[in-house]
Amino acid sequence: MGISGYEALVMSTISPFLLGIPAVRRFVFSGSRYVHIASLFGLTAFLVTKPEIRLFMTSAGVIFSTLAWAGTFSYDSVTNRPNGKTTAFSLGLILSSVAKFANYSNNPIWPIMHDNNGGWNKTGLALAVLAIIRSTPRQGPVSGSLYGNRSGSSIPAAIGLGGLLFGLHSLLSDSSTMILWVWDGYPVKGPLAVPHGAYTIVAMGAGFLLGLLQEEFTRSWSFYGIGCVGAAALYRNPGWWGYYGALTLAVYLMAIVPTFIQSAARHPPGRTFGVAFLVYNIMVLAHVWVVAYAFVPGGPLLRERTDLVMIATMALIGMGVFSTAKSNKTAAKLRNDFGAKRRLRSYSIYILATIELLALSVAYLRFPAYDYKPYHPKEKMVTAGIWTVHFALDNDMWSSETRMRDVIKELEIDVVGLLESDLQRIIMGNRDMTQFLAEDLGMYADFGPGPNKHTWGAALLSKFPIVNSTHHLLPSPVGELAPAILATLDMYGEMVDVLVFHSGQEEDPEDRRLQSLGISKLMGDSPRPLILLSYLVTKPLEGNYNTYVSEESRMKDIDPSDWDRWCEYILFRGLRRVGYARVSRSTITDTEIQVCSTRLLSFLPPRSETGSLLSSNNYS
Repeated sequence: MGISGYEALVMSTISPFLLGIPAVRRFVFSGSRYVHIASLFGLTAFLVTKPEIRLFMTSAGVIFSTLAWAGTFSYDSVTNRPNGKTTAFSLGLILSSVAKFANYSNNPIWPIMHDNNGGWNKTGLALAVLAIIRSTPRQGPVSGSLYGNRSGSSIPAAIGLGGLLFGLHSLLSDSSTMILWVWDGYPVKGPLAVPHGAYTIVAMGAGFLLGLLQEEFTRSWSFYGIGCVGAAALYRNPGWWGYYGALTLAVYLMAIVPTFIQSAARHPPGRTFGVAFLVYNIMVLAHVWVVAYAFVPGGPLLRERTDLVMIATMALIGMGVFSTAKSNKTAAKLRNDFGAKRRLRSYSIYILATIELLALSVAYLRFPAYDYKPYHPKEKMVTAGIWTVHFALDNDMWSSETRMRDVIKELEIDVVGLLESDLQRIIMGNRDMTQFLAEDLGMYADFGPGPNKHTWGAALLSKFPIVNSTHHLLPSPVGELAPAILATLDMYGEMVDVLVFHSGQEEDPEDRRLQSLGISKLMGDSPRPLILLSYLVTKPLEGNYNTYVSEESRMKDIDPSDWDRWCEYILFRGLRRVGYARVSRSTITDTEIQVCSTRLLSFLPPRSETGSLLSSNNYS
C-alpha cells in the first residue's frame, strides 16, 4: 500500500500533451488508425504472465488510446464533422458498464482476466481490431490555419473535461459503485447491486439521450444545479434517497459529455486534452489519498475527505459549464446537413435501446434465488472462516474471485469474513468481489462500510439469512480506519451474531488499543452467541489480545495454544468448538485462511457423535 514507484504510470494518460508537437499532431490526424492499433497493447497484455511487464504493456495501451481519442475528437471538430465519435464514446461507456454488470463487475477483456477466470480477452481483441478497421478511415491533413478555436482560453474547457472524466470513471464505470455508497446493511433499506444496477444503466442512457437531443439545456447553469443537488444527496444520504441522488448525478454526467468534449476539441488539442487528463490524474490520486492517507506523502491533508473530492469534482465541472456556455457563442456551424444529424441520432437511439435491453436481461437472469442452504444442515454444523484477500488480485495480479470461490467451496465454509475487500476505486477497477462469490456459492452478502467511509473494506458472506447488520468505524485517531460488520444470522432457527473486524496497522499502537476496547464492548453488549472473525495485529496471549479475550467480551479463543498467529484470529462464545484449521493461502493472496467448525449448544448431539468437517487438531 506504500509508494513503490509504479504509481508514476498513472501519468500514462497525459500523452495528449504530445499533440502540441506539430509533427506528432499531423501523424495522429492523418494516421489515427495506426495509433488506435498501437492502443491494443493494453488488450494483448493478458498474454504476459509477469505482472510488471503486463503493467507496462497496459500503460502503453493507455498512452496510445488517450492520444488517439484526443486526436480523433480534435480532427472531427476542425473538419466540422458530425459528433459521431463523441456519441460512440458515451455508448461505449454504457456498454462497458453493461459488460461488467453481466460479468460480476469485472470487465472480461481487462489484463487481469484470462481464460481460467472468466476472461474473454481473445474475443475482445478480435472485436477491437474489426472496430478499428471499420471506424478509422484514412484522414487527410489539416491546414494549420484551420486548426482550433483561438478565441478564449482553453484552460476552463480542459479543467471541466478533466472533472467530467473523473466523475464518469469513479462513479459510472461500474453500475454497483454508487449503490455501495448508499448501502447501509440489513434489513435492506435501499438498492442492491442486482437487480438495481440496471437502474443506474438506464439513468446513464437517459442522460445520453438528453445530451443528444437537448444540448442547449445541458449547457445551462440550472441543469448544473440539478447535478450538484444529486451529488450532495448521494454523499449525504444512505438508502433510497441517496440512490435517487446517484441516479440524478448519472443523468447529469452522461448528458454533458457531448458538450464538454466538443468544447475542449475547439481548442488546441495538446494543451487542452493534456491539461484535462492531468486534472483527471490529480483527482484520481485525491480519491485514493482519502483512504490511503497513512501510506502516502501529504496523506493527512485529505484524510477521510471524500466530501472535498466530491465538491472539487463538481467545481471542476462548473468550470466546464462556463466554458461551454462561452464557446457555444463562437462555435462554427457544422457543414453537415440536417439529414446526417438525424441519421446519427436514429442509429444512436437504436443502439442505446439494444444496450438497455441487454442490461435489463442481465438483471433478470442474475436475480438472486435466496434459497441458500448450509453445507451440513442435518448435523447443525456451522463452519466459519476469516480471510484477508487483498482486493481480489492474486500474487501474479490476476483477478482471484474464481480461485477464492474454489477454496471456500472445498472447505465448505458457511460464514466467511473477507477483509481488504473494497475494490470500488479507480486503482482497483471499481469492482465488487462479493457479487460473484455470493451468487456462485449461494450466499447472502453484506459489504461494509461503503467506499465513501474511507476503509480498505470488510465483507460478510453467509449461507444463513442475515436478519440484521450494522456497520462500524472503530476509533482511529492517527492510523487507517478500522471497519467492522456486526450481523445477526438465523442459524437453524437460533439468532447468532457474527462480527467481522479489521484492526489498524502495526505502526499505530494507540489506535489498536482503542479499537480493541471498542470491539470488546460491541461483543460484550451482544446478548447472543457470537463468532468474531478478525484481523487483530497482536500476539497470542499478549497485549490487546487480553482485551479481546476478557471478562467484558466473554469471548474464547478458538485455539489458545496456536502461538504462531499475528493478524487473523477467530473468537467465539455460546457455541462448542468442533474443529479448527489454518489453511495455506497458496498464491491467491499472502494471508492464510483460518476456519473453525462449531455447533450451537442447543443442538449438541451426544459426545460420542462426530461429524465435524474439520478435526479438532490444527493444520497449517
